[in-house]
Amino acid sequence: MQIKKVYKEVNPGLLYDEIRDFVQKQGVSIGDAKLETYSLPSDSSSFIYRGTITFNSGKDDKECLWAHLVGSGKGETQLILDVDEKLFPQDKITALLEDLDLIFSSYEVKPG
Repeated sequence: MQIKKVYKEVNPGLLYDEIRDFVQKQGVSIGDAKLETYSLPSDSSSFIYRGTITFNSGKDDKECLWAHLVGSGKGETQLILDVDEKLFPQDKITALLEDLDLIFSSYEVKPG
């Protein structure tokens, strides 16, 4: 299952940290985690962030969720969550999305 969200004027570093904490709350461990910054060619004081985190299930330590985000605090930040529903079941997905919505729903760009 793939979940896509777009947020406006959210610090990507904050979103990255919240995703990490909210997913860990669901009983999984972090695999690989990386947050990189890139300066804009037109403005060296503005940055684009790129973050990836993989999470491993507690049962067999297989990758159960992958999060990828790209964006800037002054514009939009796109988030993709790829979920293995066999290892990260629907109730955990629902809890994760509820936590994200509680904090970030007012910044979410709704489709349409």
